[in-house]
Amino acid sequence: QMQLVESGGGLVQAGGSLRLSCAASAHIFSSYAMGWFRQAPGKEREFVAAINWEGDNTYYASSVKGRFTISRDNAKNTVYLQMNSLKPEDTAVYYCAADTWLNMVVKPRTVDTWGQGTLVTVSS
Repeated sequence: QMQLVESGGGLVQAGGSLRLSCAASAHIFSSYAMGWFRQAPGKEREFVAAINWEGDNTYYASSVKGRFTISRDNAKNTVYLQMNSLKPEDTAVYYCAADTWLNMVVKPRTVDTWGQGTLVTVSS
């Protein structure tokens, strides 16, 4: 099974930016859609963004659309999440995920390949 390792989290002031990275171990990385989810304290994990395996189709939660950008580099087995104009409500543990495009976008509760998460804290 593919292993995912996130990095890039940290503390940032509201209005600031962060870029998260997720490195995948498997050589079949390019066959998977990749996504980012987040879980805030006391809340359920929620979908943030997804990108298909070719990298030419993306999908975003309405709460982050226009502020966050997902991208991938299949040569480096890495997916990124550029987060701009951060808000305190973006504070959460961010998880990288891998699955089919259908599961990622339509049935996110079925996604079963996760990283360990990276904490993003946005101060007001």
